[in-house]
Amino acid sequence: MSSADAYRRIPGMTPCVVWFTGLSGSGKSTIAERLVALLSEQGDNVEHLDGDRVREVFPGTGFSRRDRNEHLRRIGFLAGLLERHGVIVVATFVSPYRESRAAARAMCRRFIEVHVSTPLEVCEKRDVKGLYARARRGEIPNLTGVGDVYEPPESPELEINAADVPVEESCRRIIEAISTR
Repeated sequence: MSSADAYRRIPGMTPCVVWFTGLSGSGKSTIAERLVALLSEQGDNVEHLDGDRVREVFPGTGFSRRDRNEHLRRIGFLAGLLERHGVIVVATFVSPYRESRAAARAMCRRFIEVHVSTPLEVCEKRDVKGLYARARRGEIPNLTGVGDVYEPPESPELEINAADVPVEESCRRIIEAISTR
């Protein structure tokens, strides 16, 4: 019996990868952090992989399309591995290209794509890191949404505009999606 099989007998959610995608400042991390807290409170084995924290684990990849695809391939592999060991993985990455997200999906058993579709204008107003302002000044040439494209998912399992949907409601919708798939 594998550890994943043993975990499935514990009450709670079935292991899966909840992959948040959207522009910087869209609300991915805010929703994900609350989701992780809620899942942990109900006794689920959950891990949060976040773009800002994971980049230092996989150094050496830049921000070209090729580098981003390689970086997200690594993240997809890690997420799939954790999922196979009984973990609900909450992954928050801009992940701007459909091909990267498809590659990550292919490495996972249950992949729930959550498109946080907050409009660019709202993301720029929320820009706590100053990334958009720096990109508009030419200091960050490949920032998604300004100097590089964002390819929205064609058929995500869930789409949330965080400008209109409160965090608690977003989490309720995600937990419902996790529990019904």
